[in-house]
Amino acid sequence: MIAAAAVLVALVLDGLIYILIDRAQAPDPATASVIRSDSHVLDDGGTDAVTIVEFLDFECEACGAYYPVVEELRDKYAGRITYAVRYFPLPGHFNSTHAAVAAEAAAQQGRFEDMYHRLFETQAEWGEAQESRAALFRDYAAQLGLDLAAYDAAVADPATQDRVSSDFEEGRALGISSTPTFFVDGKPLTIERWDDLETAIEAALRD
Repeated sequence: MIAAAAVLVALVLDGLIYILIDRAQAPDPATASVIRSDSHVLDDGGTDAVTIVEFLDFECEACGAYYPVVEELRDKYAGRITYAVRYFPLPGHFNSTHAAVAAEAAAQQGRFEDMYHRLFETQAEWGEAQESRAALFRDYAAQLGLDLAAYDAAVADPATQDRVSSDFEEGRALGISSTPTFFVDGKPLTIERWDDLETAIEAALRD
């Protein structure tokens, strides 16, 4: 119960951070899609699977707290769900974009999920820092055995940043203002209780 309350408090605080920082007009919602062909799919359950899309911020404490819940659900519903993640680095987090760029650079070597796990598992080591942790993320790339020359080139390539930004802008167009934000079969899910995501998955599986 304490953990559940902590997650909900973090969800509210992260939402307030973004709302206070960025009130700019979002892009046209008519152009937005919940999932794209280049979205990072962690689990593909096939054509009949329930599709869950999470817009996340690797530095977000609520995302970090929800990460083990997501992993349990991925295991429990393996083969019955398609699980995809998209970037939504909140402006109030100094290293959230650096982390997303690191994940995208790893993705270019087919190692997105490995970096995804490493960033969440180490969040307490770098989250809330007020200086760049890009060098630390490069260390993670080395620990994962990535080609560092290719990693460095990807991090320096504006197209990598653009890939992260495109997810963020599309999230804004979809009305997202905090993380994590989940969509279940294309419909936004409001997290109010610890088990809301599992409840939504069960309901979608019954439909």
